[in-house]
Amino acid sequence: MTSGIGPTRTVDGVELPAAGIWKVDPGHAEVGFVGRHFMLAKVRGRFTKVDATVEVGERPEDSKVTAVIDMASVDSGDQTRDDHLRSEDFFDVANHPKADFRSTSVTWDGTSGTLTGELTIKGVTRPVTLAVDYLGYARDPWDNDRTVFSARGKINREHWGLSWNMALESGGILVSKEIELALELEAVREV
Repeated sequence: MTSGIGPTRTVDGVELPAAGIWKVDPGHAEVGFVGRHFMLAKVRGRFTKVDATVEVGERPEDSKVTAVIDMASVDSGDQTRDDHLRSEDFFDVANHPKADFRSTSVTWDGTSGTLTGELTIKGVTRPVTLAVDYLGYARDPWDNDRTVFSARGKINREHWGLSWNMALESGGILVSKEIELALELEAVREV
């Protein structure tokens, strides 16, 4: 493994971001989710206010991620649905305005890895595992070093007490229990 002072380094023959602190740029971060409505149609949403940091370790498996999500920033493209998501039936933002994630372990192979951590929503903390891809590096027009990651996973929303639902006359439920997570993150090098 070789480490340099540049924004990237070569680890086992693969270019990865340099070790250090990379702050997620909220203007270029997509923390999204997908659920099923009537067990058929996909409904997509995202959180528009996220504060996250990626601490890239000298050894990739020593990396850490922390994130705080403003739950009131949920945006699914429908104001009535968003208000319902903010209510006590789901996120209860009046009493639980933030959710947070803290990584507990990372495995890494080439430009892909697995990030495991603890996600806290509505005061309930549960483990979450995400498949992560490092997509590359770029220098922006203002001389900032940027690195880009993509992550995905699935959770059962009921594990966090997000259990509101309605039974359908034809069988099934209105809102799926399984939620797909999809993250696209640009991070700016700080240290």
